[in-house]
Amino acid sequence: MTKYTEDSSNFGADGPFFLIIREGLKGLADGEDYFDLLADDVVFEYVISVPGYPRRVEGRQSIIDLYGDYDSFLTVRSADHLRVYRDSEASVVVLEYEVHGESVQTGRPYDNRFVSIVTVENAKVTWWRDYLDPVAVFDATGWPGGPG
Repeated sequence: MTKYTEDSSNFGADGPFFLIIREGLKGLADGEDYFDLLADDVVFEYVISVPGYPRRVEGRQSIIDLYGDYDSFLTVRSADHLRVYRDSEASVVVLEYEVHGESVQTGRPYDNRFVSIVTVENAKVTWWRDYLDPVAVFDATGWPGGPG
């Protein structure tokens, strides 16, 4: 259990996805768990995503709410292949990483690659731009036109 959610699953704030993010931001953003790294007024933009997913989310509590039901959609088993690129002058970090698991609905494997561009100010994440491979989501969930 984290101090922000009742979710103690592998997608909770201390699950594989969030642990790899914390590793990538180590020494730049402070916090006890993933959600602690976020400023209260953080802005997330999902630039490349899937239909039905929000394009922009504002505020730490809104991110907590958004991620709160992920275990009904995906089971995340691991996250790896982290690459970190830092521009300390601009307070920007680019994270490349992969997430692995399976779709709860179909049982199909889920293997996705991400690029996250993260702005950190005063040891908190203030802006997050996320890019993922939507085809990996479609293949795992079977929509639209994914493996049937």
